[in-house]
Amino acid sequence: MADADEAGDRRWLDAAARLAGRGVPLSRPNPSVGAIIVRQGVVVGRGWTMAGGRPHAEAVALEQAGEAAQGATLYVSLEPCAHTSPRGPACADLVAGAGLARVVIGCPDPDPRTAGIGAERIRSAGIEVLLPGSAACEASLSGYFAVRQLGRPHVTLKLALSQDGALARPPGGDQWLTGEVARSHVHAMRAKMDAILVGSGTLQADNPKLDVRLPGIADRSPERWLLTSGEAPDGWKAVASPQDISALLPAQYLMVEGGAQTARAFLAAELVDRMLLYRAPISITGDVPRLPELTAAALDGSSVWHKADSRPLGSDTLDVYEALPCSPESSPPSAPSAK
Repeated sequence: MADADEAGDRRWLDAAARLAGRGVPLSRPNPSVGAIIVRQGVVVGRGWTMAGGRPHAEAVALEQAGEAAQGATLYVSLEPCAHTSPRGPACADLVAGAGLARVVIGCPDPDPRTAGIGAERIRSAGIEVLLPGSAACEASLSGYFAVRQLGRPHVTLKLALSQDGALARPPGGDQWLTGEVARSHVHAMRAKMDAILVGSGTLQADNPKLDVRLPGIADRSPERWLLTSGEAPDGWKAVASPQDISALLPAQYLMVEGGAQTARAFLAAELVDRMLLYRAPISITGDVPRLPELTAAALDGSSVWHKADSRPLGSDTLDVYEALPCSPESSPPSAPSAK
């Protein structure tokens, strides 16, 4: 029997969650899952969901492990799927027949075709199955859970701000608020998005490319969406209001990069799940767009936002805020899954 260690289980689930990040967003329309097979403290197989959603993480890890899976422990960020599909076998069946001793699952799957069924099918094969819960795994699946439970993509609001909440410099000078390191980080974050959205004002003023300009991942530029009641130009798609972002499905991850008006529209609609605020170490006077409600001082002690991370990026600072959970008045129907 494989060794059982609660603290060790948590660490391996954290590692599986990090592996899952390698498949975001290329796994669409499927969630990106991470799987690690450990035998006597040694990793003998690992995998994450491949581009296009197949093969699944468990299948990749089991193929890599081969005979070494016998008596080992599988750590997987999401409950193995239990339904048959023309795109591939049910992972619960693969796992049940692999000779594993234990399976530790980070998150149950809300898909009714799998919810509880996958874990029980593995358990009925004589394998110990644990679902201890994992914040890291849940975070790694935030886009999938938003689609399944909210019927919309997970929304990240990205903004560059001065210390006093200005979104731009006065006309006639340098257009950039932040430095090169922060701007490169933005491109890395874009590469993890299915779609990116701005408002009509930003399009008219800046004509932004909204692409990924980093070596090796330039092909990961997200779809471009425009918040407008009219038509979108060539190469763009249109959505009329923040409340209509279900039109972006099966996209799981949306980044909003618009100006003050677009940011306030999404915030007012309570549709922002995470904020990436790139703060430049300057203050700006004059008549420029501002969001003073998003300064560090204004968000300190907020009952709506939790500061999840803060890190220097060159001379700038990135503050990451996560929306605190609330009780929705109603739950939309679950969206279909392609798994």
